[in-house]
Amino acid sequence: MARYFYKGRTARGEAVENTVEANSEDALASQLFNSGITPVEITLAVVAPKKVSFKRKLGLGKPKIEELILFSKQMSTLFKAGIPITRAMNSLAQTTHNEYLKEILEHSIKQLEAGQTLSVGLGKYPEVFPAVFLSVMKVGESTGRLDNAFEQLSFYLERDKLIKDKIKEATRYPTFVLIFLAAAFIALNIFVIPKFAGVFAKMHLELPIYTKMLLATSDLFVNYWPWMLAVAAVLVFSLRQYISTDTGRFAFDKAKFKIPYIGEIIRKAVLARFCRAFALTQQAGVPLVQALNLVSNAVGNVFVADRVSTMRGGVERGDNLTNTATATGMFTPLVMQMIAVGEETGQVDEMLVKVAEFYEEEVNYEIKFLSSQIEPALILSIAIMVLIMALGIFMPMWDLIGQVK
Repeated sequence: MARYFYKGRTARGEAVENTVEANSEDALASQLFNSGITPVEITLAVVAPKKVSFKRKLGLGKPKIEELILFSKQMSTLFKAGIPITRAMNSLAQTTHNEYLKEILEHSIKQLEAGQTLSVGLGKYPEVFPAVFLSVMKVGESTGRLDNAFEQLSFYLERDKLIKDKIKEATRYPTFVLIFLAAAFIALNIFVIPKFAGVFAKMHLELPIYTKMLLATSDLFVNYWPWMLAVAAVLVFSLRQYISTDTGRFAFDKAKFKIPYIGEIIRKAVLARFCRAFALTQQAGVPLVQALNLVSNAVGNVFVADRVSTMRGGVERGDNLTNTATATGMFTPLVMQMIAVGEETGQVDEMLVKVAEFYEEEVNYEIKFLSSQIEPALILSIAIMVLIMALGIFMPMWDLIGQVK
């Protein structure tokens, strides 16, 4: 919808002018005639661009998923209590601590007062509210059950957050240890090993292979660290640029599933999100083809989204959901059986919920198994690094002590 400025006259001949939103000039003219105003002039309104703060440009201050969960729960409770929608939105706008969310709610209230639906107002902020969120809201508005819609959305967001937290929990410890190891390795090569290099040079001994490797690596860091830093920065920048393209993003999301141990966890987590989102749209009454289109944008993985789009194409051609899901090769035989049963009984949403719960349990198990396997591997890596350092530094000293004796 666009904003239009109009001038007109009432039935009494009084001049009026205002700026309103409408689908087109003809639609606005019809609306004015019906309200007893004869339009004289209708033009597109010139809207001054709103100043966007530097913080907003960086993507900061955006409502967190916890705030969206709380917002959904509060809206569901207020609607069940029979509170009018405008009053409910005003209450939340006054109590929220997030300035961005407060701005969204205030703008949505103006949209409601202008005759628009809540989904239209929130739809102005696609960076905050995903397509699935807005679609379920539209179904709730059309059926008059926004309370149920927000209740379903809060549950979906909670489960989605739980999966993300589990993945972060599994990767946090190894990431921290690897960063610490890298920092320790760089510090030893720049500050510690050069001190020993001068001592070894005065010994005039034939140095062991471990010592030569350490000295060569240290010389590389000490003499060429600006070049190494520049090359690392160029590689990181190039990788980010490549991932920002459609081809790069597709390749990157596909490569995630091939990472040892972690790839299988990511795959099951993405599929759990797919099943949750798909079940949510089916419970809300979204048509199957439209639901697949919405879910493909909600899974957060371009590779899986492409497979879901393939499913949508098969359904559009008249094929059933089971056959199209089998053709993607993403689902296990057990999951395919559950989808087939759901399609046969007309309870696809319930079967998808069970599939999502199955994948979520698998993710929990895989994360626990990964945690038990990572710690010994990291300890072994640290031990190997310390052993190489010790052999490289102390073996020449042992040789010198042997010559002295």
